[in-house]
Amino acid sequence: MLNLRADLHIHTYYSDGLMSPAEVVAVAKNNGVRLIAVTDHDCMLAYPEVKDACGKNGLTAVNGIEISAYENGVKVHTLGYNLNADCADFKSFSGSLFKASVSRMEDILYKLNKNGVRLSIDEVLNERKFPSSPIHAMYIARAASKKGYGSTPFAFYVEYLAQGKCAYSDIGRPSPECAVELIAACGGFSSLAHPARIEMEKTVLKNLVKKLKACGLGGIEGVYSTHTVKETAYYKEMASAFNLFVTGGSDTHINGGKKIIGSPVFHVDKTLAQKLGVEIQ
Repeated sequence: MLNLRADLHIHTYYSDGLMSPAEVVAVAKNNGVRLIAVTDHDCMLAYPEVKDACGKNGLTAVNGIEISAYENGVKVHTLGYNLNADCADFKSFSGSLFKASVSRMEDILYKLNKNGVRLSIDEVLNERKFPSSPIHAMYIARAASKKGYGSTPFAFYVEYLAQGKCAYSDIGRPSPECAVELIAACGGFSSLAHPARIEMEKTVLKNLVKKLKACGLGGIEGVYSTHTVKETAYYKEMASAFNLFVTGGSDTHINGGKKIIGSPVFHVDKTLAQKLGVEIQ
């Protein structure tokens, strides 16, 4: 069966990545990838540029999103593909995510100020390239790092913004059930992102997957950049047990980092391609 080498989990500067859509496409092409999905956090703003760049470079683009969902305080990010961006439900949902990101930023800055970290809203917004993008915690971390708080943005995030830290905020985070139902309502295909990173006992996660499948979950991201060989095999088996597709992606945010577009190697076959809205000749 014909298939395409794919990377279904990439970020651009429309969320917390540092690459433009054109740069993502150029790197993907250079690395032998022929099908990509940019899955920026809580928005699909990059897709028109991604699609245009792919068309000019002989690649195929699938629209995508990574919804920053939480289950009882645990991060359960949910990938969505082939959504109708004009769907009324999506427009309403994305609007609520944007408003929540503003409220979350305000809450984080208040908590940081109480803990001796002085940052203004303008300093955070200066890290955001597009005013239509939801405000990501990494913008706060980058602004703080520039002012000397933390050796790197990631170090600052871990010290102040991660779950359990003094400035953590989960205001306005949707549940994974809500994310999966939204994706299904807009004609899309959903997949559970980087399952090995979900901080749940395996039995609890299995029960969640069962619940999400009933809501319309279509896949599990079993092939992922930081999964071990053992983890990859385990989540492929889980996907099979629940009759779900296996998806794969690098979760690349920057060019030249540890995560590389197209790694690990993943291929989309004709059946999965149909779910993604792609036709393989």
